[in-house]
Amino acid sequence: MGEDSRDGKGPKAIGELLPTLKGVPTPTAPRPAPKSLQQRLLDYAEVEGGAEPTEILYQHSVLCQTCLPYRNPGDQVRLWARKNGFVRLEVAAGRAYDSRADDFVDVGLPFGPKPRLVLYHLNAEALRTQSPMIELEDSLTAFVKRTLGLDTGGRNIRTVKEQLSRLSASDFRIGTSHEDRSVTIKGSIVEGFELWTPRDAKQRTLWPTTVQFSPRYFESLMRHAVPLNEMAIRHLAHNAMALDLYTWLAQRLHRIDPAKASVFVPWKGLKEHFGHGYGRMDNFKRVFRDTLRQVKAVYPQAKFDLDSGGMRLKHSRPPVEGRLLSLKPE
Repeated sequence: MGEDSRDGKGPKAIGELLPTLKGVPTPTAPRPAPKSLQQRLLDYAEVEGGAEPTEILYQHSVLCQTCLPYRNPGDQVRLWARKNGFVRLEVAAGRAYDSRADDFVDVGLPFGPKPRLVLYHLNAEALRTQSPMIELEDSLTAFVKRTLGLDTGGRNIRTVKEQLSRLSASDFRIGTSHEDRSVTIKGSIVEGFELWTPRDAKQRTLWPTTVQFSPRYFESLMRHAVPLNEMAIRHLAHNAMALDLYTWLAQRLHRIDPAKASVFVPWKGLKEHFGHGYGRMDNFKRVFRDTLRQVKAVYPQAKFDLDSGGMRLKHSRPPVEGRLLSLKPE
């Protein structure tokens, strides 16, 4: 689901870095075949799966229960809606001021893994600094290199920053019900953002250098942030469904009453939540099972059963424990 970030300028074999002797060809060491995603996840489970994370990312608990688009729905699509149980999410594509045109221009809906990853990072920075105002230039570049494993120049960083622009310009509505009452929460995650406008007209991408969370979102984040293991996120970084599954389990499993045997979610409910873009149930089940195996590899504490009826969730330790309260103000 993610783009291949390799541009042919990867690490050189040692023989390529040594001077060539006259008349003697320089030997080049054979390069090992790249590991498959499955093998990388197995390596992670064996070496890092139970380790305490050195870096922690965060997602808001409500956004752990809902999903952005996996793929580009097209710039003509200006509204996106998803449902999970009693929670509904509606995202409206926004507009941003472009000084070159001296006018507001349409900005598309955020989609794919990158806006999810960027939001985890923004949440972590806001909690770390205890401020809704986030300076992005240095921290985002370091995050892209460390967690996404991408070159911080060229197309890769432009793609990340374009998704940040889409996320910043979007308006969110969250609907839920309490007994006989219907509740709507509306507003923006990002209240304001400063766009960098390239002088070259061919560089159409706009991207924020400074982002300010809305006061309502920031205050809610302080109370309802779900900590995520950055090492796990790194291994799922190119799969939007895997990221959504991981964050959903991270906020859901530890809240299940240990006295209960399990909480059951039927396949229909799983497809409503995670299955956008999949018409046939059998296709969705195949992809979901494969994705769930990837998530289990990086979240080995997760306890669940999957059968022909659906998914049974059991009380489990969260992927990160005891690290959230230290970020909250006294």
